[in-house]
This record gives sequence, C-alpha cells and structure tokens, in this order.
Amino acid sequence: MHLSVHGRHLDIGDALRTHIEESLSGIFTKYFGDAIEASVTIARDGPMYHARLIAKIGRGLDLAAEARADRPYDAFDGAAEHLAKRLRRHKRRLRDHHKDDGGGPTERARQVVLSGEPEEEAAPDGGDGDGAGPEAADGQPAVVAEMPHDIPTLTVGEAVMRLDLADQGAMMFRNAGHGGFNMVYRRADGHIGWIDPQGNAAA
Repeated sequence: MHLSVHGRHLDIGDALRTHIEESLSGIFTKYFGDAIEASVTIARDGPMYHARLIAKIGRGLDLAAEARADRPYDAFDGAAEHLAKRLRRHKRRLRDHHKDDGGGPTERARQVVLSGEPEEEAAPDGGDGDGAGPEAADGQPAVVAEMPHDIPTLTVGEAVMRLDLADQGAMMFRNAGHGGFNMVYRRADGHIGWIDPQGNAAA
C-alpha cells in the first residue's frame, strides 16, 4: 500500500506516522486485504484537530472518513473507526467485489463543477443585494471545473455500498438489472434514497 501522511499547521512526527501506518494496515488486512493507496491529512483547526482519510481499495472502490478531536491521535483514531465500521458493514460484499475484480462495465461521462451561490450581500450603494452568485453570460451558473467521470454498472446493493464507503451524498449508476440510469443518495434522516425513473425497465 502506498501511504501518504500530511499535516497542516502541525508536524507529523515519526510516532504518529507509525501509528497511522499500523492502524490502517490492520484495518485493511482484517476487512478486505491491502489497499492500493491511501492518504491521511491531519489539520489543526483552532483548538481542535481534523483528520481525513481517503483510500482506494480496488477498481471503483474509494473510501473516505473524517473525525475531529482535541488531540491528533484521537482525531485519526476516530476517522479510522468510522472507516472500520463501514468496512465491517460491507465485509461480505467487499469480498465478492474483490473476487470478480470490480463488476460490470462503466460509461464515460462529463462531470462539471458549477459555482455555488454565496450568502446574500449588500449592494455597493448600501441597498439590498440580490444574492446572485457568479454567472456565465447566458445567466447560467459559471463552470468552475470539468472532468471525465465513469458511471459504473451496479446492482442497487453495490451502489449503496460504494456511496457509504466513499461517504458521498449521491451516486449515479447504471442498474445492472435493467440497464437504465439510477441514483442513490443520502437522505437528511440518515436513510438512503433510491431513484429509479419510471420507464427504465423498458429502456
């Protein structure tokens, strides 16, 4: 496993680096096998420390977890525990994924990042602002970045697993059962929503 450890506004000493390496190695070996690559960033944020872990454990399988604490070790341990819980929850499906090397085909798409709308600001003349964010000439939100994105072919269960492991808010996929595009997303109540547009079964 290729591991990179970074500190922001703090020095990552040898003892903490060794603790991180041994902890992640133990987690991946127990629940999946070795990861391809992983990165850990621990940043000081006022009186607290914020740890974020990102790892790739196979084709299309990305992991992410984070935690805050008043000590760097505790912040990392909290994020590592979140990661371990997700791996434990999907242990059987992860082993099946490892055996078939990632599942079905993917479809290349374009991912676009659009500018968000900032909070409403006062106009320069002291009047009320309209709260509008940056816009392109046609009145649409400005494009911040564009990048290729692969849409995988998955079962609903596999899509939910990937959404959970990567700690994402939403995920689009092609349903392996009928070939139509679906989406799973994290609801405000903590449950997972599944959108399957009507008519996909006949697509």
